[in-house]
Amino acid sequence: MREKILTFIEKNSRIDLKELAIVLGAEVSAVMNELEQMEDEHIICGYHTIIDWDKVGQDKVMAMIEVRVTPQRGMGFDKVAERIYNYPEVNAVYLISGGFDFMVILEGKTLREVAQFVSDKLSPLDSVLSTKTNFILKKYKDHGTVIASKTKDERIQMIP
Repeated sequence: MREKILTFIEKNSRIDLKELAIVLGAEVSAVMNELEQMEDEHIICGYHTIIDWDKVGQDKVMAMIEVRVTPQRGMGFDKVAERIYNYPEVNAVYLISGGFDFMVILEGKTLREVAQFVSDKLSPLDSVLSTKTNFILKKYKDHGTVIASKTKDERIQMIP
């Protein structure tokens, strides 16, 4: 039942518990208990709302920063990641394969604010060798949800 619950709430965390119980063929109390247990076990780590901030008119700049590090003896990647993810500006940190070690996602109010974070806080860390900043210019899809408005077909229909 856990996997089924997780599959449903990953797509829609606001699903009504009664509706979820019906779909799963289970009692509401059993679904509630399972959800609470998965939260306690940190299987479910949080619930998020996806917002198109462009439509709200609030300026936000998001960036993906690739970071190359040299893990210090006894620290490993986990300790370096912890130092990075503890900054409030940082939304996500991923250990990645390829030419860089981490992908850091952060947001700020301006390009300058993001650049300043990288130069003042991220780059000076002892284990950081190099960074590469990629600014997110437009979101089309986020967490499986299409954000971009579908483009209208503006071609003139020709009737034979």
